[in-house]
Amino acid sequence: MNKGSKLAMGIAAISLLLVGCGKATSSTSSKSSSAALSGKVTAVGSTALQPLAAKAGSNFMTKNGKVNLTVQGGGSGTGLSQVQSGAVSIGNSDIFAEEKDGIKADKLTDHKVAVVGMAPVVNKDTGVKNLKMAQLKQIFMGKITNWKEVGGKNQKIVIINRAQGSGTRATFENAVLKGATAVKSQEQDSNGAVQKIVATTPGAISYLAFSYFTNKLQAVSIDNVTPTDNNVETNKWKVWSYEHMYTKGTPDKATAAFLSYMNSKTVQNGLVKDMGYISIHDMKVTKNAKGVVTQN
Repeated sequence: MNKGSKLAMGIAAISLLLVGCGKATSSTSSKSSSAALSGKVTAVGSTALQPLAAKAGSNFMTKNGKVNLTVQGGGSGTGLSQVQSGAVSIGNSDIFAEEKDGIKADKLTDHKVAVVGMAPVVNKDTGVKNLKMAQLKQIFMGKITNWKEVGGKNQKIVIINRAQGSGTRATFENAVLKGATAVKSQEQDSNGAVQKIVATTPGAISYLAFSYFTNKLQAVSIDNVTPTDNNVETNKWKVWSYEHMYTKGTPDKATAAFLSYMNSKTVQNGLVKDMGYISIHDMKVTKNAKGVVTQN
């Protein structure tokens, strides 16, 4: 075989390899887009969104080895204030920027990446699986203090709240308390901490994103409506929020690519659902910053 034949065969083999891997399809594309993408992306904020963002970020870095992507919690308020100040690339939030005091929403760009349902959860020994909305409100206002008052065992109610600045708390209180003041109680700054404390504290009640439900807790229905994805999608279950990723100004290439990845079918139809979230593409309703819900 002469040198010309060997060269032709080599070029053909390389071309087939590139096409098979879903990379460049012409000899002029010598580098893949993932190889060209580089930079540092930092996302901070909502602990409800944190597991999804972290897993998606890990998968994204596997495909884009020159991108360093870090995901941290801290709460929605922290995420919004950090992205507004320019300290981070992305501010993760369970609430609209318009809902947070001190945040100039018109200076930020909202990227909705998922929907999260939230529900009251109790220690499994309380004996309660359903509450009326009015009862739930009275519990968190401190007016109902024993589980026997709502059909449970004779046991003191222990309220575990989220800290001020938590988007999960804001969403829950908007839907349940509707402007009333919550009783002073123990506060925790993450869904993960609440999950563990409610599971191990007799008489405990709090609220969690669906993605944090475990068989060690009892998720509570409200007015006999169960907290399920299907009920959130139609707004039959009313305690839910968008998961927002906010950016300030024009995002750099790495940040823009990650946000595009979050909205891709790979993430929305796979990872989002696998991890207990709801795809933004499955919602039959739309909610605005004032909490007004309309049919799509």
